[in-house]
Amino acid sequence: MFTPKYPAQDTAQPSATVQPQTTVPASAVQAPAPVVPAAPVSNRPTIQLTPGSTLALVAGGGAVVLVVGAVLVSMLLAVAITGVSVAVVAVVLRSLVKDLQKGR
Repeated sequence: MFTPKYPAQDTAQPSATVQPQTTVPASAVQAPAPVVPAAPVSNRPTIQLTPGSTLALVAGGGAVVLVVGAVLVSMLLAVAITGVSVAVVAVVLRSLVKDLQKGR
């Protein structure tokens, strides 16, 4: 139930063909070229960006940056206003408590 499910791997294996060798004189022997397997073909769709879609992505990214920036600035402003109001309330309460202690 909780075991991960992995996607099936590509089963296509590159095939290497074996060629029969004939006996040739030592002067004509060349080093065999290394066998390089072909890269497996991916069945994933490719993304093609046109100039219009690139412009849309840039504009969308800029809009996201502006919206996130506006939200963060407004939150910072809310914290600053709350801090100032708490400071003002503290000063008023201090003066009231001071006046009450003088009256006794």
